[in-house]
Amino acid sequence: MLPEIMLAVLWAGLSAYVLFGGADFGGGVWDLLAGGAERGWPQRALVEHSIGPVWETNHVWLIFVLVITWTGLPGVFAAVASTLYVPLTLAALGIIARGAAFAFRKVATGPRQRRLFGATFAFSSLVTPFFLGTVAGAVASRRVPPGVARGDLVTSWANPTSLVSGALAVGTAAYLAAVFLTRDAERAGDTALAEGFRRRGLAAGAAVGALSAAGLLVLRADAPGLFDELTSGRALPLLVLSITAGLASLALLWRRSYVAVRATAALAVVGLLWGWGVGQYPHLLPGVDLDDAAATHAVLAASLGSLAVGAALLLPSLWWLYSTFQRD
Repeated sequence: MLPEIMLAVLWAGLSAYVLFGGADFGGGVWDLLAGGAERGWPQRALVEHSIGPVWETNHVWLIFVLVITWTGLPGVFAAVASTLYVPLTLAALGIIARGAAFAFRKVATGPRQRRLFGATFAFSSLVTPFFLGTVAGAVASRRVPPGVARGDLVTSWANPTSLVSGALAVGTAAYLAAVFLTRDAERAGDTALAEGFRRRGLAAGAAVGALSAAGLLVLRADAPGLFDELTSGRALPLLVLSITAGLASLALLWRRSYVAVRATAALAVVGLLWGWGVGQYPHLLPGVDLDDAAATHAVLAASLGSLAVGAALLLPSLWWLYSTFQRD
């Protein structure tokens, strides 16, 4: 039972990173598409104001996922990190460049410096979720064999499932950010900006829906086992939940219900993510199930106990941070 609890905790942390970190990256995507310096300034100012207090905090969830995988599923961590070190390194470089550029843009004095740091921040916001998505696609399509560096260093992540997963990660991040920014703009009293992000959110939501449908077709050809689980197996209820919540979020966004749409948009993303997890369970890597990959019960018990203590300290702090920021 301990391995299942550890895997559920890992997936909960991954869900938090996809929601909070995804919206963070999506803000950078809209920064990239905002247009020229003068025309795009109001959008960029809102993005900076919205993600400024939390952009570093969101990466706590990524660190959490890495530590849990390393501790609870050491063989899986070694196989994924060694076979997929190319996209993981590119994603890590994107995270570093993005954070540095975001910080330096705030103190840049000249227009040339602001453009340079702004372009770095925005471009990194686009490529980082893409490469993280390719990693997810590599695991989902079972292209990461057990052992150290046993998989192909290129085709393991440059394949149809990974490329669609990367594009879906970028689209999901952009959609979540647009949904969150509409409410932030409304709260700031900027109706025109809220309307602009509403239109962007509707376009991004439609694109994510189309990508999800295309992704299912790709899975059917490239990862038929996972496709069967999603469309007719245990994961089907979660896929239905994701589709229903996604359609509801588009309707709510169309009706300008900017608070309620946050919940349905998050539910759509979480449903898809947990559908993937349930569809793949208990197979983590080719020939490796959860019981084979999990650490010893002593390690799992100690890790889960430490996590319980840490959660009691960390979660109230995070809740206070997010709620305080939303009241600002």
